[in-house]
This record gives sequence, structure tokens and C-alpha cells, in this order.
Amino acid sequence: MTKRTKNILNYIVGPALFIWLSWAIYNQLNKQTDLKESWDIIVAAINGPHNWKIGIVIVLMFLNWGIEARKWQIQVVSLQTISFLQSFKAILAGQAMGFNTINRIGEPAARAAYLNEGNKIRGAVLSITGSMAQIIVTFLMGTLSMLYMRWYILNADRQLEGLSVFWLDGFIYIIGAGILLFTLAYFKLSGIIQLLERIPWVARYRFFIEKLESVQGKELVRLLSLSLGRYLVFLFQYLLLFQVFGVDLYWLDAFAMVGVMLTVLAVIPSMALAELGFRGKVSLLLFGLLSNNSIGIIATAAGIWLINLILPAILGTLFILGLRIFRNK
Repeated sequence: MTKRTKNILNYIVGPALFIWLSWAIYNQLNKQTDLKESWDIIVAAINGPHNWKIGIVIVLMFLNWGIEARKWQIQVVSLQTISFLQSFKAILAGQAMGFNTINRIGEPAARAAYLNEGNKIRGAVLSITGSMAQIIVTFLMGTLSMLYMRWYILNADRQLEGLSVFWLDGFIYIIGAGILLFTLAYFKLSGIIQLLERIPWVARYRFFIEKLESVQGKELVRLLSLSLGRYLVFLFQYLLLFQVFGVDLYWLDAFAMVGVMLTVLAVIPSMALAELGFRGKVSLLLFGLLSNNSIGIIATAAGIWLINLILPAILGTLFILGLRIFRNK
């Protein structure tokens, strides 16, 4: 590819992605009926006595993505050293790009676009470690949350609609067994990659996956610790917004139900921008067992969706505007 072609792509791709993502976000926001119903409640809460808690939730959003930025620095350290600011930009750009792909599969590509030429594909591959760490934490905490719900929340008067205790127990066993196997694979990733490289057609692409062999155990533990930190941020954000919108829940019950919900959202493939309606339904199904404030429950789901997903995606589109696919001169 000639230098002129690279320059043309550099000045076209970023703005084109910015326009596309901006239109997609705007278009999808207009389709969210739950958001329209909750907006007046959210505006009233902003002007209410608990508005300072909304401010804390927004600060926690930046902490959340800041932790993810630190994770990204650790994941790509074997390729190149990047600043925290550069990592943060890459994370938000990935959030914006992941919005229009099922289960955010476009997210690693946008993050890797901020790496040096020659490291982009390998960087996208290395993102597997961070994703695996977050999945392990989400499903482990989700399993504990489902056990808590099974023992302390569900009873003869409170049952999940459409899901018997028998099927819930089966789901808990399956998730628990899956977590054990997935955690084993996570800490034995180097050995798995070495086995895969013995397959001829995989060996041809060894250059792109070989860095996974060099990921140290201490780095994997750090990624797990940071993933747990992100998870705890999610829990406190939900707890604060429940208080803002008048959903009276015991904090341990709230944490358990949020854990169950995050597990459900992780299991069901979805488009990020289409999640609000589904989040609202799952929230009503779970938190409706503990509170009759359905309006507050929906408003909390909408608030989390706006603060944790929409706001970072909007910021990410601004970083994509200045994205340069080719960085070498």
C-alpha cells in the first residue's frame, strides 16, 4: 500500500466511523421506549435531593473505564508500552465501536487501532486475556448471587416467572462447572496455545498468537483483581441509583440480584444499543421480587445504561474522529 493511499485512509476512516457511530447512537436512542418513559423521572432525580449520588455514579463510571484502561495497559505490555491516557482513549473508542456489534466483538479492533502498525492484530488477540478475566469474575460472582437468591430470596410466595427451582439449580450447576473449566483454561492459556500451534493451519498464523504464551501468572492474577474491582464498581452504582429512584432494597439482596442480572446479560448475546429494553425486563423480573417500585427499577436500569454505556460511547466517537489507522511515516 502506497503512502498516499495510507494518508487518504487515515483522513477518511476516522471521520466516517465517527459519522456512522454518531448516527447509530442517535437513531437507537430514539427507538428506546423505556428510555422515553424514564427520562422525566431521571430529570426529576437530577433536580432532587439525591442528585449528588448521581454525580458519584458518574465519577464511578470514569473509575470503571479507568480500571479497564489499566487492564489494557497490562494486556499489551509485551507488545509496547502505552500511556494511561492513550489506553483510556482506546478503551472508550472500543466502547463506541462495540455498540453496533453482537456482544461487542468490534471492541478489540478499535482498541488495537491505537497500537503501532504491526501490533494491531496481535493486540486484538491479547485482549482475550482481559475478556476472560472479566467473564470469570462475572460468572463466579453470578453463581454466588444465584445461590444467595436460591437460599434467601426465593420461597413459596416469591418465585421467578417461567423458571422453576429445579431448572435454576441445574443452571447453577452448569455455570459453576463451566467456571471451573474456564478458570483452568485461563491459567493454562500458555499450554493451550502451544497445543494449538501444533495444528498446521494454526501454526501458519503463529506470529499473531505467540504473545499469549508469554503472559505470566502474576499478570493474569492482576487482570482478575482489576476485573473484580470493576465488578464492585457496578454493584455500588446500582445501589446508589436504587436509592436515588426510591427502590428500597437491603444492600445484600440488591448486590445478589445485580449479580444475577449481569450473569444473564453476559449469557444472552445482544447488541449493546438494544440492551435497554432487555435490561428493563430482566430488572423487573428480578428486582420486582423485592420491590413494587417498578418505575424506579426501570429508571435505575435506564440510568445505568445511559451513564455506563451511552456516555462513554459518545466520548469514544470523539476519539475515533481523530483515529489514524496507519501511524508509521
